[in-house]
Amino acid sequence: MKKIFMLVLVTVMVSCTQPETFKVGQIKIPQGEILIWLYNDTPKHKQAFLDLAEEGYYDDYSFNRVIDRFVAQGGCPDTPEGFAYSVHLLEPEFEAGHKHVYGAFGAGRDNNPGKLSAACQFYIVQNEKGLKRLDNDYMIYGHVIKGMDIIDEIVKVEKDSLNAPLTTIPLDVNVVEMTADELMQIGWNVENEDSASRSVRDYQ
Repeated sequence: MKKIFMLVLVTVMVSCTQPETFKVGQIKIPQGEILIWLYNDTPKHKQAFLDLAEEGYYDDYSFNRVIDRFVAQGGCPDTPEGFAYSVHLLEPEFEAGHKHVYGAFGAGRDNNPGKLSAACQFYIVQNEKGLKRLDNDYMIYGHVIKGMDIIDEIVKVEKDSLNAPLTTIPLDVNVVEMTADELMQIGWNVENEDSASRSVRDYQ
């Protein structure tokens, strides 16, 4: 009985000392790995991305629209009818106040009057000065914390008249668990999780 008690005690002590982990979006493409921090104050968009990533939804798609000094867009492609029949529409969470700065991660949408987001499509802002004109029209709910050099690379690939890469860039989207220390090693402080997207420095 004493041995069992000690084993339980050790197990409890070990579990109590395990560092907290955070769910981070991971996008793997042939050019490398991109990591996305998802904001806690946009819970509907964050959870929708996590759910779709964990079920492998995005893996059937690619980066289908890449424009230098604008965005790299992936997930379900644009269609003539827009997203009217999508089951992945979300009410915007603009009250969070996140901006279209360089590296911002957002949800696509069509021209619907309610500005509903399509969680099935995402984009990454590649303009170094940001895209202020899109604020409060399109929903930002995350930020690239690793891999913007890869985004800078893919927006310059050869593409067709619709800005689709001539060589397909397939997506492998996952959710990974990272500790605060691991995030700090790549330059992300979880205690200031929204600072990058709210910054107005060099923002035009």
